[in-house]
Amino acid sequence: MLRAMEWKVLPHGDLVQLEENLWSVTGEFDIPFNPLKRVMTIARREDGTLVLHGLMALDDVRQKQVEALGEIKYLIAPSGYHRLDAGRYRERYPNAKLYAPAASRARVEKIAKVDGAYADFPNDDTTELASVDGLADREGALVVKSKNGVTYVMNDALFNMPHETGLSGFVLRNVTQSTGGPKVSRTARIALIADKARYANALRAIADVPSLKRVMVAHHVPIEGDVPGALRAVADTL
Repeated sequence: MLRAMEWKVLPHGDLVQLEENLWSVTGEFDIPFNPLKRVMTIARREDGTLVLHGLMALDDVRQKQVEALGEIKYLIAPSGYHRLDAGRYRERYPNAKLYAPAASRARVEKIAKVDGAYADFPNDDTTELASVDGLADREGALVVKSKNGVTYVMNDALFNMPHETGLSGFVLRNVTQSTGGPKVSRTARIALIADKARYANALRAIADVPSLKRVMVAHHVPIEGDVPGALRAVADTL
């Protein structure tokens, strides 16, 4: 039986509006000497309901700001390792449905009941849960269509983290190879990507999406600007 979970709030920033139907919040972990940031993305569907990707417990003020945007109806745990607040959201919003990638579902369900895999998500004209080839359903992407373009919300399969200083920065730069702009980390290459060639082609296909405006990642800042060029450059490293 899953135990009740405290609504545990870790340090985080403000709600940032990116598009008329898209917002994000950046927060921290409670792990000493860990400079990683975590990102929750909120998308509003055509019917006004919300999709929350990369769940993060917020303080009362920001949580009420999210609730004011629309009914929280769909919760996304984007991998078996991004489940920290999944149980908390299931308890706080019992009418919401939780989705996880098919190959990560069992791990997420150790924390919270999962209602379906990405293929079960009820896509509409503004939000879609899509598979990403080469990842063996360990992760996928939330695709959000806005008036100004398309946003792909990905997870650990793609990083965009600046270099950090100190010992942790050294480890992230040289051991996990996670920092220094858009890239696939060494950790993802070893533990996440099932087929590098197919994943490279998937990144090139995303780069070709008309009106692609940004790619959100699980940690730190979105990829913006020349997004197609950045994705193709990453694909060429695989």
